[in-house]
Amino acid sequence: MGQLEGKVAVVTGAASGIGKATAALMAAEGARVLAADINEQELAGVVSAINAAGAEASACHVDITDEAQVATMIHAAVTRYGRLDILHSNAHTGQDDDINVVSNSRDVWDRVLAGTLYGVVYGCKYGVPAMLATGGGSIINMSSNAYLGGDVVRVAYAAAKSAVNAVTQYTATAFGKQGIRCNAIAPGVLVTPPVLKLFRPGVQEIIAEHVLAPRMGEPEDGARLAVFLASDAASFINGQIISCDGGLNAHLGAVPELLRLMTSA
Repeated sequence: MGQLEGKVAVVTGAASGIGKATAALMAAEGARVLAADINEQELAGVVSAINAAGAEASACHVDITDEAQVATMIHAAVTRYGRLDILHSNAHTGQDDDINVVSNSRDVWDRVLAGTLYGVVYGCKYGVPAMLATGGGSIINMSSNAYLGGDVVRVAYAAAKSAVNAVTQYTATAFGKQGIRCNAIAPGVLVTPPVLKLFRPGVQEIIAEHVLAPRMGEPEDGARLAVFLASDAASFINGQIISCDGGLNAHLGAVPELLRLMTSA
């Protein structure tokens, strides 16, 4: 028996990265998974691999910036599998031209917020009633450690993720007594192809130096945390924003330099 045996899960952004890893692991742990993404070709491969491994998944094309499509996605899960127990809102609409408050146009802000924030809002809006119909469930929103402090790029993304944290806690507060758990995962740098694409030469090495682990994070690290939060083992965890960053933000900024100094002494 897996940790999620008998449960039904919807995972957005399931065609790649953390979403892909989460959909596969939730299915391996016994959940029937509706894997959702806008990239139908990649999504088909993910679902095919899950089913070939003996687990159960189906694909759902969804644009998370479209409220009606998110509502249809939730309805599809309930129609196909009879209930909804888990919603992992992982997809976002981060933009390469999201830089800083001076450089960003209104269009950049709108494009980032459209999915990174509103996609999560729509998921909660339609996911909560579906879960209440069968006694409750677990919503896992994808936040980011970008909310913890300033960075040199992605101001709109960080603002959206900060808002995701508020939506998460407000949802837990409003519906926790009715059996809804709503938590957020705040990854640091989990190395995925889109992340690697953004890295300039030397960036990964700088980040690795600040991670308090002997390796960089991987999508599976986020997936394992999502599975735990979806499981009954996390039944008393609600309204939390949980970092998954290898300790990247647990220390003072000068620590890597101090460690080098102490080691060389």
